[in-house]
Amino acid sequence: MDAFSDPEVEEVVLMASAQIGKTESFVNNVIGFFIHQQPCPILMVQPSLAMAQTWSKDRFAPMIRDSKVLKGLIKDPRAKNSENTILAKSFDGGRLSVIGANSPASLASRPIRVVLLDEPDRYPPSAGTEGDPSNLARARTKTYWNRKVGMCGTPTVKGSSRIEMAYQESDQRTYQVPCPHCEAYQVLKWRNIKWDKDRPDTARLICEECEKEIHERDRDRMILKGNWVAGEKFNGIAGFHINELYSPWVRWSDMVARFLEAKKFPETLKVWINTSLGESFEESGDSVDQNSLLARREHYPPEHLPEGVLLITMAVDVQIDRLELEFRGWGLNEETWGIEYVVLAGNPSGQELWDSLDQQMSKTFKTATGGTLKVACVTVDSGGQHTQEVYQFCKKKQPGRVYPIKGSSVRGVPALHRMSQDRKTGVRFFVIGTDSVKDTLFGRMEIAEPGAGYCHFPVDYLPNYFDQLTAEHCVTRFKKGIPYREWVMRKNRKRNEALDIFVYNYVALRILNPNFEAIQKNMEAKQAGEVITEPKQSARQQIRRSNFVKRGKKWF
Repeated sequence: MDAFSDPEVEEVVLMASAQIGKTESFVNNVIGFFIHQQPCPILMVQPSLAMAQTWSKDRFAPMIRDSKVLKGLIKDPRAKNSENTILAKSFDGGRLSVIGANSPASLASRPIRVVLLDEPDRYPPSAGTEGDPSNLARARTKTYWNRKVGMCGTPTVKGSSRIEMAYQESDQRTYQVPCPHCEAYQVLKWRNIKWDKDRPDTARLICEECEKEIHERDRDRMILKGNWVAGEKFNGIAGFHINELYSPWVRWSDMVARFLEAKKFPETLKVWINTSLGESFEESGDSVDQNSLLARREHYPPEHLPEGVLLITMAVDVQIDRLELEFRGWGLNEETWGIEYVVLAGNPSGQELWDSLDQQMSKTFKTATGGTLKVACVTVDSGGQHTQEVYQFCKKKQPGRVYPIKGSSVRGVPALHRMSQDRKTGVRFFVIGTDSVKDTLFGRMEIAEPGAGYCHFPVDYLPNYFDQLTAEHCVTRFKKGIPYREWVMRKNRKRNEALDIFVYNYVALRILNPNFEAIQKNMEAKQAGEVITEPKQSARQQIRRSNFVKRGKKWF
């Protein structure tokens, strides 16, 4: 906040963990200051229009309501002909405009003196065809000699994080606090947090100088005596970085507990690093080698499923002359086993091929304990030349667990982006984030030891399968000067069906959202011949139904 009042500072950057108070101190208070003390045109940019409306109603409106000096400056929204709306607030001497980064028209309008960019890593690579939203917003300040640009957010992926790149261009200030024992100033770093095995409650900090233990009860006094120290020469950009270790709302023991849970999977570890440490995560993507996966193939018992498999999914890739499909088993903590890979030759335009697929879907598999498992969910690629044939086949199977899926053209969307419905056939289908799933799966394939997230492959999977499974790699590309990550085919590969089918199987798992613990408990009880005294969970309860429900004409 002091930096925004410093005439020598033109730009302020805050790279921080989540829930550290950055929205209040960096956005709300700064806007309140300029409205009260230096009224001028202000632009607030959120990642999307929906987030802009949410911020305005949930964060900004209460501040205006509860601050006497601001309440008298902002015009009453209930007044006749009021210029005060959810996304536009008028006051004497200026105006606050709140917009989404996906709106090119809003980004290229009137001159602005103060521009605030919130969570820029969530912005789209380009606002329509106009270019990078953050650069478009900055361009609107050119006519002001006393302009201020503020950018705050949590970083995401190394090499393509907007907030990290902005911080690296600044004077890179960190908050240093004194050790209560030797008074040596230092940054609170995660690597200096220690705890006894399986005892998060023993978390403490080790001083970098005297190596004595610092306990959480010392934190508040240390922070009161701390100060910001620049790591680079000041160039007009004041940059700040701070993590959750400083937060008065977060206990170190809770951070350790969340870390121990998050480290099970690369994708959850990434979220923890981003949101708790305020640091970017370095994706590997290129480190999965087909030969290493081939070498760890296993001999599954031919007469039954591998021990640990609790449910089966099936995924289908539609080609012009065949259907390729895979049965995949899933267990506790999403450990997964390739069960069977099948190629059905034929023309997808004819009924015979779909009848063969129907027979495959009816298969049952014997478990290690003597029971049987049916396929719990089937996903079918509908993004090719035979979309209507896929819809017609799946329509006959719905409302069962057979879903067409289609990849989203929007980068960065989650595995299950949204559910939609085809107008012609009425069939429900999922729009999926294929890039997000590939990030997850390549991280899973790097796990070296069986357990949470580990990927098993049977010995009868041929080398060609692993060539296809690793046919893509993630590259950093630039659009109008802004880096973004994209999964592309390697130069020496021609086919990637195995990878696509693995993606579709993972989407099927996400549709099911299974309660593995309940499924395992029920299977063990049946094996032991026990009478379950508690209310028995049905298959639908053990495999929780998707959160997508229909409201009006849309699926949520």
